[in-house]
Amino acid sequence: MGKAGDHHHGVEAVGGFPPPGSGACPPYMIENPQLRWAFIRKVYVIVAMQMLATVAVAAAVYFAPAIRRFFAARTTAALVAFVAIIISPIILMVPMVFLRKRHPINLFLLALFTICESFAVGLGCLSAKGIIVIEAASLTFVVVFGLTLYTFWAAKRGHDFSFLGPFLIAASLILVIYCLVQFLLPMGKVAMTVYGCIAALVFSGFIIYDTDNLIKRHSYDEYVTAAISLYLDVINIFMSIVTCLNSSD
Repeated sequence: MGKAGDHHHGVEAVGGFPPPGSGACPPYMIENPQLRWAFIRKVYVIVAMQMLATVAVAAAVYFAPAIRRFFAARTTAALVAFVAIIISPIILMVPMVFLRKRHPINLFLLALFTICESFAVGLGCLSAKGIIVIEAASLTFVVVFGLTLYTFWAAKRGHDFSFLGPFLIAASLILVIYCLVQFLLPMGKVAMTVYGCIAALVFSGFIIYDTDNLIKRHSYDEYVTAAISLYLDVINIFMSIVTCLNSSD
């Protein structure tokens, strides 16, 4: 950990967080700041690689005429493939939870999960026009980048966002119920537009909450957990905006 004086100097050099004992520092900053920043960089590198893989796979699905024709036919095979693609990331989440700290199996499962999720994203974009997908991607980038900068700025000043956890979980459950009702009893484009807007707000809250956890609470061997959380937040914001724009088009 080093001497107190070295630690204070390290904090100022790395990120400007208030040093321990200054009266403005929360307990989580007692750790070596270089280690925390190395962990943060590692997580963001993993998320960036996930996003690149998602763009590549989703674009291949979106622009492949054979895939588009296959799902447009609405055959039994297409339905089975659709269900398999949608549930495969959920199934993969189970071993990932138990093996999230087991290197290198955790990275293998993360790569497999990312590919499956990427197929689901590509499938979810098939019904949207290209311009809507581009607009949604641009808006997602602006939202995620802005909220990430805000969270780091707020954490630097000692703000804490752990209180958001229960509210976000409750909001997620409401969204699931809303989506299920919409699936069983379709209420039209207006309802889907409302769903997309609310979902985008909820997952924007998750960006703040999960970034706050990344800065303060995740241990160094939980890089896969942190990466999955942020990755899914970005994907969910993107798909929510696609839903909103596509429904209002």
